[in-house]
Amino acid sequence: MWGWITVNSWWLFIVSAFVLITLLAVRSRIQKGIEGLVSEAHTTVVHRWLSITFWVLEGIALILIGMTGVSIVLSEEGIYSVITVAMVQTWFLEHGTRILLILLVGFVFWIALRRYLPLVVQRSMAKPKRGESREGMKKRADTIQYVFMGVGKILIIILIGFLILGELNVSIGPILAGLGIVGIAVGFGAQYLIRDLIAGVFILMENQYRVGDVARVADIAGLVEDITLRKTVLRDLDGIVHHVPNGEIKVASNFTRHFSRVNLDVSVAYGTDLDHAIAVINRVGKEVAEDSNWSWRIKTPPQVLRVNKLGDSGIEIKILGDVKPIEQWNVMGELRYRIKKAFDAEGIEIPWPHTKVYFGNSPGEEAKQ
Repeated sequence: MWGWITVNSWWLFIVSAFVLITLLAVRSRIQKGIEGLVSEAHTTVVHRWLSITFWVLEGIALILIGMTGVSIVLSEEGIYSVITVAMVQTWFLEHGTRILLILLVGFVFWIALRRYLPLVVQRSMAKPKRGESREGMKKRADTIQYVFMGVGKILIIILIGFLILGELNVSIGPILAGLGIVGIAVGFGAQYLIRDLIAGVFILMENQYRVGDVARVADIAGLVEDITLRKTVLRDLDGIVHHVPNGEIKVASNFTRHFSRVNLDVSVAYGTDLDHAIAVINRVGKEVAEDSNWSWRIKTPPQVLRVNKLGDSGIEIKILGDVKPIEQWNVMGELRYRIKKAFDAEGIEIPWPHTKVYFGNSPGEEAKQ
């Protein structure tokens, strides 16, 4: 077989590379197309088997590329006469089978990590903590699972790499020693990286924020799109993506932890009957809370808390109400819309900045006369 591979090495190399590139390019499309043909109940099973099938095909293509590449190099250098079929068979029996076994064990570890890590994380967080919603616990579980999957993948690759090097009679000791020396040299310049990693661990342990939350970190507010041990990725309302090193985060403000709150100030003119205005606002808040399109978002109906301020142009009335996480902005927008329409119907004026000009005596001096 080795002789046949050597004779046809160029064609095998080209075909294998073409097949690998094709698989990588169309894999996602094929998976989505096939998964779309089956029912939702079988989607998970079909996705798993398709992934395994593609991994096997890609692995075979990589092995062929490696074997044909070695054959091409050896034949060009004229060393092929030294390497016989017997030698290849002997090496494969002594080392090749062990390397394949190591790769197989690594593959099993990766499959086990993907299969059981989500179950372990979900079971450990199956019961929501006090004040934590099930949606919030799911966000935290997804975030921790994502980070642990990345760390586990790196550890498996490093472990398999060292085992294969050992099987190839490559001494690992000097490599580890070299890495240690390089680590000491780089350590002086990697203080910020270490600080970021430590800060990332505390962010995950303390559950400061999760993927899907709206937070302000390092004076940047936006939707949390990604969290790693090194950085946090935020997207603001302008669609700008911000990459914030975790070590730069001194204060983290989470706008969507447990619940969110409507905190809205509405101004009315000084000539307004405050009792009437407050009654209208409370009525609007109750109507929104009872509306089927909005009731699922609201925990407590928005209502007037107090007369908050006697401003330059009007009287500010503060409205508060608890809503589900990340829904406060939607509810406040609906409240503004309905309050404006209700004020117009009730003849309640919403003031705007204006200036009074007096000619002659001021109103106070006329009263004294």
